[in-house]
Amino acid sequence: MAGGLVKYRHLSRNSAHRQALLRNLVTSLVKHESIHTTWPKAKEAQRLAEKLITLAKRNNETSRRRATGILYTPHDLLPKLFGELRERYLQRPGGYTRVLRTEPKSTYDQGASAILEFVDGPKDMRFAMTAAAVARDQALGLPHNELTLKNRGKVLRYRDNGQKVFDDMVERIGKLNLAGGKKQGANAATA
Repeated sequence: MAGGLVKYRHLSRNSAHRQALLRNLVTSLVKHESIHTTWPKAKEAQRLAEKLITLAKRNNETSRRRATGILYTPHDLLPKLFGELRERYLQRPGGYTRVLRTEPKSTYDQGASAILEFVDGPKDMRFAMTAAAVARDQALGLPHNELTLKNRGKVLRYRDNGQKVFDDMVERIGKLNLAGGKKQGANAATA
């Protein structure tokens, strides 16, 4: 019965192995805020990570005990989970993580690959890409398109001090692009 309804992906592992794998992925996600893995593993780890952030937002003894049972190194990561991450997502109603599909990790495997990351964090890929698009449009003197404006609204909606950080990143990217353009122009003039 291929493609039947199942509650979760089994990931070709037995129950204990699958649970250990997902706990390991979520522990790495909390530690590094972004991980690169296969797409099915990322989607399953995303479910567990969302539950973990919801536990952190509750911030009571029961939720701390459940979070301790999920994380492999709770003594290192509970302060971050119930401190920094809790404060970041306190006003957000849901959707704390994002899965971005990427090219396959190796040429031999060809398995679907993905990046699992926390949104509104320091390693937020959409934030950086939107800032690059705004910097490009400003450098070329073009008006921002509808998608860029929509993404800008999304990345700034729940960020504290987001507009200032976004403007700083746009300025920094604009300077890098300008410096890169001068180097390319100088290389073309000497050739």
